[in-house]
Amino acid sequence: MNRTTLHCQGCGAVLELDPGRRTVTCAFCGSPQVVERPPAPGREAPTFALGFVVERPRALELARAWKGSRGLFAPRRFNAAPAEEVQGVYAPAYLYTAEAHAEYHAEIGEHYQVRVKGKDGKERTETRTEWKPLTGRWAGYVEDVVVTASRGIANEDLERIEPFDLRALRRYTPKLVAGWIAEEPSLDRATCQELGRREALTEVHRRLSAFMPGDRHRNLRPKVSLMHEDLELLLLPVWVLPVRYHPEKPPARLLVNGQTGAVYGRVPVSGWKVLVAVVTVLAIAAALYVLLGGGP
Repeated sequence: MNRTTLHCQGCGAVLELDPGRRTVTCAFCGSPQVVERPPAPGREAPTFALGFVVERPRALELARAWKGSRGLFAPRRFNAAPAEEVQGVYAPAYLYTAEAHAEYHAEIGEHYQVRVKGKDGKERTETRTEWKPLTGRWAGYVEDVVVTASRGIANEDLERIEPFDLRALRRYTPKLVAGWIAEEPSLDRATCQELGRREALTEVHRRLSAFMPGDRHRNLRPKVSLMHEDLELLLLPVWVLPVRYHPEKPPARLLVNGQTGAVYGRVPVSGWKVLVAVVTVLAIAAALYVLLGGGP
């Protein structure tokens, strides 16, 4: 079944739709400015896809609950805005894997106890640390690193609704996304590969920290090489809910992991509410200072 390719002028997302659909409100930014363009030659086909587990009513319920719990410093218009238009999207992402090799330098601390005499003449046990240099090598395989391939979903936003259960990955076929919006990759492979490398380096540093012997360590300085890198394109199930709270501002967007139900959104902040909160805290602090005898 041939699918139509549409390009959002608002956020840059590239969407795939069933042939009968020519226009759509963008799920990522709520923009109606969507125009058709020819499909890119040599377009990469997805290798894997994850199916939706969380159904639409549940996704809407979770998004509304999340929105209601984040209203303390949000504008009143945001709190009052309805959350009704939830849309399921298969968002493109890359699965990055690599073989990692690291040479590291660190300082390892070993605790020991000594008896010391205090100013009051009493003895007590004190814990001290002996530091020694450590140099070594480490190797491992970094896998299950998922990075966005969409301009519509920033990588840091995708991280907030991770993880996805990659054990449920299935080989992609058009039937898996029939009836759904499926976005093409709108970020190039080189950009996504760099995102994968950054996450892989962070993961290697985390593993090295856990690998260090001793009671403590400090000044861990690894030199990491990533080899045999691989990128596999996959489609992730994401529910997108744009909250339109102001006619002159872009909608606040909530994302719901279509597999686990994890929710994240960037909630607008009311400057007046923040100012009132700061003034209130300062007033309470000043009152306590006076009551406790610190004032005149």
